[in-house]
Amino acid sequence: MSNPKRPPRAALPAVALTGALLLTGCSGSADTEPPGSTSAKVNPEAAATPTWAPVTGTPQVIPAVREFRRADGRGWRPTEQARVVVPAGEHSNVADEAQLMARDLGGLDVVYGDETIRPGDIEVKATGKSTADNVPVRGAADEAYTLTARGTRLTLTAPTDAGIFYGTRTVKQAVRAAGGLPEGTIEDRPDRPQRGMSLDNARKPFSQDWIEARLREIADLKLNQFQLHFSDDQGFRIQSDTHPEVVSADHLTKAQVRQIIRLARSLHISVVPELDSPGHLGAVLEHHQDLLLRKASGTVVPGAIDISNPKAAPLIDSLLKEMSDLFANPKGAPAYWHLGGDEYQALLSSTPATTYPQLTRAAQRKYGSGGTIKDLATGWLNDRQKTVEAQGKNRIEAWNDGFFSSPRVSADKNRMVDYWTGKELGQRDPAEFLREGRNVMNFNDEFLYYVLGEPNQFFYPTGRRIYESWTPKVLRHTQPVSVPASMTGPDRIPGARFAIWCDRSEAQTAQQVAAGIRLPLAALAQKTWDPRTPALSWSQFQALAGRV
Repeated sequence: MSNPKRPPRAALPAVALTGALLLTGCSGSADTEPPGSTSAKVNPEAAATPTWAPVTGTPQVIPAVREFRRADGRGWRPTEQARVVVPAGEHSNVADEAQLMARDLGGLDVVYGDETIRPGDIEVKATGKSTADNVPVRGAADEAYTLTARGTRLTLTAPTDAGIFYGTRTVKQAVRAAGGLPEGTIEDRPDRPQRGMSLDNARKPFSQDWIEARLREIADLKLNQFQLHFSDDQGFRIQSDTHPEVVSADHLTKAQVRQIIRLARSLHISVVPELDSPGHLGAVLEHHQDLLLRKASGTVVPGAIDISNPKAAPLIDSLLKEMSDLFANPKGAPAYWHLGGDEYQALLSSTPATTYPQLTRAAQRKYGSGGTIKDLATGWLNDRQKTVEAQGKNRIEAWNDGFFSSPRVSADKNRMVDYWTGKELGQRDPAEFLREGRNVMNFNDEFLYYVLGEPNQFFYPTGRRIYESWTPKVLRHTQPVSVPASMTGPDRIPGARFAIWCDRSEAQTAQQVAAGIRLPLAALAQKTWDPRTPALSWSQFQALAGRV
């Protein structure tokens, strides 16, 4: 059946309007059935074949497609008569992707069921087993898709709705960049299964609108993760009903967070919440000063919680449980949680045992006479991991400086290392984690850290440097990690996230941040999608980014 209510036609960028939606001319006969049209009919007499100038070259998109097999023909461009056809029906799990593409292309009609595929139409079909709508994928194979432009028709197939979604992003960008897709077949898939952006919303609050605009931006780049660091010394930025006293005046309500999560899920983005501990807790501890860590001299350590205090764990666990419930996940889907674990000041001391004797005593009580503060901190994170796992979280992460070598207690084996720094004294080489059998996510602060105000020898990263000099294998400094190649594949280094940190929150406005991260995000998308050296020069890539 056809869609009874045609969506309004939205404006496309000028390049697309002039080259695509204004096409209305027709020629005599229709072409043969395109590949992939297995569940819908093709009727050569149903409509006249539209005519247009051939789309030439290779598909113009970011990230670039992995494989394109060229064929003879005019390619595909959207016309006013074009429709998006969904054979599986309007209640299928690909219907929302089809509707989004139709809107992106200026308000095309969407039709469902056993419809004739007419010249100029797009057929959208999932080839794998039907799943619940917008469930996060488990690997890169689930994100593959095929696009075939043949005989003035376009066919989009994929094993999952996530793959369909990425195919729609390719169509949208190709129309913006070149007016359409050249004749031939695209076979596309990502190299790294986890690709995303991390936002420090604690030091500098960003609005719901700003966050949602970034979600749409990274989705168009086929990035699939959004990490939200919502608690730090400067603010706790989400409504809490269990501990309203810790919440900053400028914060997101739970209703806003749910809307953000819904949007992210519709864009096939997994949200990774982060409640950092045992450091970076200043906003919480401002209202629980009896739990502040103190030196033997009595000096307070800002932002650090005293993990030897029996009241410390219940406070943090209550917040973890509440926030875990808020950041809900579909049953059976990957459910992420970030424990933080970085920069606990007691472990940055040159004499931790004597400077923090209460921690040493607690470690020895728990782990024997040889117990250390590192053991106690590792045990703290292990216990917090048990808390969120009991709430259904099954993909747990922590920063690399929250992992320690100790014979007494080891970090939970199911916790992924988020490697951000090798600059701080005593930080372990990422090769150690890989040899231990741990998976390591790339947050290399040399390339992927956008720190407002550029403190502590940080510099705003450029898209060009990421594009020309970084790969997911470059975990620390500027050279690939020194381990066998078998340890650097997507199964061990699953990907990377580009991190925005707001250390000097007033150094840039939200609008300046959005402008500053645009090209680095595009470069990250390219380098995590395809492991090969990019075909375009940086200047060509930059120009394409401006068009799409």
